[in-house]
Amino acid sequence: MLIPISDANPTRRIPYVTVGLIIANVIAFIREPFTEGAVAVDRFFFEQAPIPCQLTDRCPDAVQLAADVTVQIPQRGLPSFLIAVLVSTFLHANILHIAGNMLFLWVFGNNIEDHLGPVKYLAFYILGGVVAAMAHVLWAAKDLPCTDASYGACVPAIGASGAVAAVMGAYMLLFPRARVRVLVPVFIFFIMQLPALAVLGLWFLYQFAIGAQATTGSTEVAWMAHVGGFVFGLAGIYLLGGRPHPPPHAWRTTH
Repeated sequence: MLIPISDANPTRRIPYVTVGLIIANVIAFIREPFTEGAVAVDRFFFEQAPIPCQLTDRCPDAVQLAADVTVQIPQRGLPSFLIAVLVSTFLHANILHIAGNMLFLWVFGNNIEDHLGPVKYLAFYILGGVVAAMAHVLWAAKDLPCTDASYGACVPAIGASGAVAAVMGAYMLLFPRARVRVLVPVFIFFIMQLPALAVLGLWFLYQFAIGAQATTGSTEVAWMAHVGGFVFGLAGIYLLGGRPHPPPHAWRTTH
């Protein structure tokens, strides 16, 4: 696994939206009821986040989380489901979940904000999160009808991963030769520099390979949300006129 920690790709403006999104995610994470215990957190996610079966109106009234714990599944129409999707992009399961997403957003988001401008970038980010969530819903639909929380179609989908994946897809198209510093865990951690095409291409292939063979009940990761968000990012930035940029001056070679 390659963990990006920075890139050699300067921007022309301060990434206010990217910073704002990171702050909003951190605030939302702090406000989650972790101090009240795991059951309270699970109930909170069921209340606030989208659950794939809600979109098909095939949810059971409640699902069992543990031997003595059940949780009600609220019913949602399409408008409230989309609102829940938006809310869920600011919810995270634990500190590692949010730390990873915010690190990726910081490394790659500032350049996409610089390219699109703040308003288009924010719309791109939000739409990417919605598309990613819908990709997960369609993938999880194969588990319908679901009867308990071991089925992906009955599990809330949370996290900024899909929206961040859209940013990453856009970055790979715009800056394929930009140098990215990555942390590589091989017995010990060491840092190396690779082109964005290699870093993000390998990330996407890994997500797709795992997602294609995993069942929603066998994993806690919404792999297809990552895939859907990334593909949206590629296609979306292309339709918005994005084309590969030359590498930053510091990394160009001369002959």
